[in-house]
Amino acid sequence: MDRDLPGGARLIVGVDETPASRWALAWAIGAARLHRMPLVAVHVSRAPVHPFPEALPVQNALRTGEEARCNDIIAGVFEDVAGGMPDDLTTVVVGKVGDPGYHLVDLAREGDLLVLGRSRRGVLSRLLLPSTSMYCARHAKATLVIVQQPSPPEDPEHSGERARRFWGRRHPQP
Repeated sequence: MDRDLPGGARLIVGVDETPASRWALAWAIGAARLHRMPLVAVHVSRAPVHPFPEALPVQNALRTGEEARCNDIIAGVFEDVAGGMPDDLTTVVVGKVGDPGYHLVDLAREGDLLVLGRSRRGVLSRLLLPSTSMYCARHAKATLVIVQQPSPPEDPEHSGERARRFWGRRHPQP
């Protein structure tokens, strides 16, 4: 798989179905265009598999099917964010099965740019599912960019009113 990846500095982006991942992909597409870097989109499925799938034909078929599903997820997110794969970029799609942090750190070498999205998670979610971005921050040799999911916008009708009340007396609108 690594022999299919472009040489030199690459921009590697972790892609999943979360809104934060969509923001990270949008940022990565812009940065890849700006710096003229090849874009490597990676989705890692957390599906449980046997450590030696070649030993069990059923597990090997499951892994192959899950990696194909990873490619479909990446294509769908590209469609949502950019209307499909950008024609002006060298784009490689990688689907893996296992721990996302491990595979992203394994793909990203020194000189690469690794981009991840970070969403707001609750305490229970953080306890049950480890943070991929924290794992990558601790172990990656590549430069890491974490794109924070923006807060939802306030109600536009009331946000201006609140600002006027805060900064001064409220004047009736004509």
